[in-house]
Amino acid sequence: MKTIYFLRHAKSSWKDAELSDIDRPLNKRGKLNAPLMGRHMRKLKVKPQLIISSPSKRTMTTALIVADKIGYEERNIKIDMHLYGANVAQIAQLVHHLDDNLKKVMIVGHNPAFTLIVDYFTGKPIDNLPTCGLVQIDFKAKTWKEIVPKAGSLELFEFPKKVEDLEKKKVKKEA
Repeated sequence: MKTIYFLRHAKSSWKDAELSDIDRPLNKRGKLNAPLMGRHMRKLKVKPQLIISSPSKRTMTTALIVADKIGYEERNIKIDMHLYGANVAQIAQLVHHLDDNLKKVMIVGHNPAFTLIVDYFTGKPIDNLPTCGLVQIDFKAKTWKEIVPKAGSLELFEFPKKVEDLEKKKVKKEA
């Protein structure tokens, strides 16, 4: 069994028009949502053996915050330059080249590719993977090279608004 967690970066800032896209930081909401999702992932027992991040500032910051919340060593985050601006085919190629000793991997990156990759690997399209949204796709495969289109099973689809709504319901029940 192989598991991939695709995590889209948290909400980024567009304040500084002079910053290049790759250098855009998280905005206030992104700085709140990344730890929220990290804590939620910890509750869900999301435990990747490897986290791979796009080199953009917003993805690396998201990866660092989430890693801290789930107990993953920040120094072990791998930066993959090809993830910035990657399309579905490039992401699939990255997956096929993963070390077969790994069973669970998290990839932190960008839309539109992350929304499209869900359909590619599961055959079940989603409308949008929101910022700081997480999907978990499981594959009945022994090696990463065995992973083919539409062979995966969508096991999780979590995002900040959904998590916030769950927490509000929990607070109401406790009151």
